[in-house]
This record gives sequence, C-alpha cells and structure tokens, in this order.
Amino acid sequence: MAYPTVAGPYGLQPINLIGGQVFAGSTRLIPIDTGYGTNIFYGDVVKLSSAGTLNKDVGTDSATPVGVFLGVTYTNASGDKVNSQYFPASTVSADIQAYVADDPDILFKIAVVSATTTISGVLRTSVGNNAILVQNAGSTITGNSKVALGVTTGTTATFPVRVIDVVPETTNSSGSYTEVIVKWNFGLHQYNNATGV
Repeated sequence: MAYPTVAGPYGLQPINLIGGQVFAGSTRLIPIDTGYGTNIFYGDVVKLSSAGTLNKDVGTDSATPVGVFLGVTYTNASGDKVNSQYFPASTVSADIQAYVADDPDILFKIAVVSATTTISGVLRTSVGNNAILVQNAGSTITGNSKVALGVTTGTTATFPVRVIDVVPETTNSSGSYTEVIVKWNFGLHQYNNATGV
C-alpha cells in the first residue's frame, strides 16, 4: 500500500526519542492562564511564560520551546469537565491544564512547506541542518495545528529545529521529501537553555 499523499501541514507529531528510544505518550500537565487570548492547537509549539504557565510559541527563525501541545482539560462555565484537542482563545476557567510533550529528546514528524500551507520538499542534504518553522493558524474544526517546516535549512544556530532524517516514503518526482523528522535545536529547549525562562 502506498504512503498517503501529504495534503497539508499538521503540526509536530511525536514519533520517538533520539537514539531509538520509544515515545510512550508521556506528557506533563502545565497550566494555562484563565482568559489566555490565543488559540493553541494539537501539534503547536509551546513555551513557559515567566509566570510558569503555558503560552503558544510563535517563533519562526528562533524559538524557546518547552514542548508540543497535545490537548487540554478544563471545567467550563456549566461545571462540565472538557477534554479538547485544542485550547480556544480566551477560555475562562480556574483549572486549565495543557498536555505537553516536553521531553527535550523527542523526535517529531513534520510536513515541509514552501510558504504558508503549500506542501513542498527538501533534499536529503537537509539532514543535519537547522530549519525554520512556518506558523500557520490551526483548525478550530479538527483542533489540529498547521505549523510546518520551511524549506529554508542551514547552519543558523537560532533556527528552532534540526533535521534528523527524511521520511523516505514521501519522496516526490524531483527527489525531495515532503515530510522530515526533527528535534529541538541544541540549547533552545527551555529545560536545556542556560538562562531559564
């Protein structure tokens, strides 16, 4: 059976850990401030604020990630417990908790775009290089992120991710790959940087 065509970006999907270790779905619950005014979607890059709460990280050619957002739980105004794929902007609740894949060693699968949501590709020579993120608005229907990897790769130290591998099944007629495997670039993850939040 053929690998499905990559129709559009879908954020960062955890697949395993560096060195072949298994990603067992482990997450950390991190609070989001009540009334926080930005949507956060499944697969979005997130960071800790100076208050110790979670914010969306909108960095493209630099970022200070704590991890990737994988859902949220909170009590709504009716008193019902809500478990959601995404955090709706300006949600008011005293117990908002985000599920975050925060291990600095996680590897992620991500789609490659030329601009916004137009699927593109990178050559195998991008492996080992750093890359930028493209911050697209996620879907309030599916709750999924549309963050993607830009085609620009290089040795710039502030680029947020490093390309670890390509997804071989996604090679196109020009020899480019529409999906790659990435990890956080050295020293940028908030648990690993020298200065903290």
